[in-house]
Amino acid sequence: METGHPAYDLLSTPLALADAAGVVASANIAFARWLGVSAKRMPGLPLAAFEFEGEALARCMREPGERELVCLRRLPLAFPGAGGPPHFADVWLARVEQGGWRLEAHPVDEFPGEDPLSALPSAMSAALKGLAHELRNPLAGVKGAAQLLSRRHDDPASRELTGLIESEVGRLTQLLDRLLSPAPPQPHTDLNIHAVLERVLRLAESDAGWTVKLLRDYDPSLPDLRGDADRLTQAVWNLVRNAIEAGAATVTLRTRAEHGARIADRLYSVALRLEISDDGHGVPESLAEQVFLPLVSGRAEGSGLGLALAQQVVREHRGSLAFRSRPGHTVFTLLLPLTLIEPDQEPTHGK
Repeated sequence: METGHPAYDLLSTPLALADAAGVVASANIAFARWLGVSAKRMPGLPLAAFEFEGEALARCMREPGERELVCLRRLPLAFPGAGGPPHFADVWLARVEQGGWRLEAHPVDEFPGEDPLSALPSAMSAALKGLAHELRNPLAGVKGAAQLLSRRHDDPASRELTGLIESEVGRLTQLLDRLLSPAPPQPHTDLNIHAVLERVLRLAESDAGWTVKLLRDYDPSLPDLRGDADRLTQAVWNLVRNAIEAGAATVTLRTRAEHGARIADRLYSVALRLEISDDGHGVPESLAEQVFLPLVSGRAEGSGLGLALAQQVVREHRGSLAFRSRPGHTVFTLLLPLTLIEPDQEPTHGK
């Protein structure tokens, strides 16, 4: 195989090429910058040595089977022997000409073992609780006004809108209650993810009117999901609202089944992949590594809590939340497990 591909240096996606023996022949500038080293230090090193812990890469190259492309979710990568924390990415490992390998790393902003909300200073936590307390009375007034309107207008459209107001006020009140008096997560029940998404789209239509085109791309064959419908509604609505506030003209909600999905250190035979894509301004490059931290926002008027809360909800459902972004194309991807493969039943990669 060729030892250099200058065109790859124009790509923002971290990428490395290895020969049939799994030895790195070249790596692009994005890969080197992501790991914090010079690209000249990459060639000659075993590709599998870049995995911070575990042997998923080595196993995939040792036992490739018939699959030409393998995806390893949230794989920890680091420059061999450099020390420091690993970088997490969804890794696509492909076989290329002459038996070589191409590795593409799509970074994900995850912080294993750490809840983003725990990064809030105690003073800020107290401020949020104070704000929650102050908001409860106005919300009660909004709910009362909606109930009065529902009695005065009998047409179906008005009843639907007032019903939406009442249900959303109830959900926000529950959210404020959680801020004031955190309680254990509610038991999960079987739910239809598309019912959750339809509720989010109804909220988006009420919020953005006709300024944003909302598209559905659903897989109707997906089974029910075990989860908390209200919490998932909050998480997805935060992501859709972020897209609208980023100037998107089109927002698409896409659902698919993903087989053999690895989330953290577990492998699931089937997972739900939910993508929220938009054509807005995108995530600023300067915020890409901190976008899921609380109080980090690309907008002056933003609270910086929407993505942190969305990630917390996804973790409550044992899932993962990642994104890729460039101006005009941003995709947030939720992976939510459906069926766990027990360790003694875990299939070999590539088989």
